[in-house]
Amino acid sequence: MTKSLIRVRMSSHDAHYGGNLVDGARMLNLFGDVATELLIINDGDEGLFCAYDNVEFLAPVYAGDYIEATGEIVSTGNTSRKMVFEARKVIVPCADISDSAADVLDEPILVCRASGTCVVPKNCQRKTS
Repeated sequence: MTKSLIRVRMSSHDAHYGGNLVDGARMLNLFGDVATELLIINDGDEGLFCAYDNVEFLAPVYAGDYIEATGEIVSTGNTSRKMVFEARKVIVPCADISDSAADVLDEPILVCRASGTCVVPKNCQRKTS
């Protein structure tokens, strides 16, 4: 199956709560971008995200964290595409050392996982799988 990966640094603009905590919806935004890429690769069209059937927020994300969002199409129907997503924290800032210090994590931290369904109308599918 086709896979996709996006890596993004969370900025102070993404921090929505006290302590520079990033809103969990930001992970869903990344999953939407991953889904769009997967549909373009698979079908030649951006398609439409219909629904999440499961979302789990597993660890906090803060401004300065680097997040790697991945996704995969796990099943394909006539127009539907079932996908699974994961977001992992891969780099964290080290503000206690200096404003610009950061560490790559030996073991990425799973911060969110989800599954959902996208649809590409038949008349928009330009590729045959």
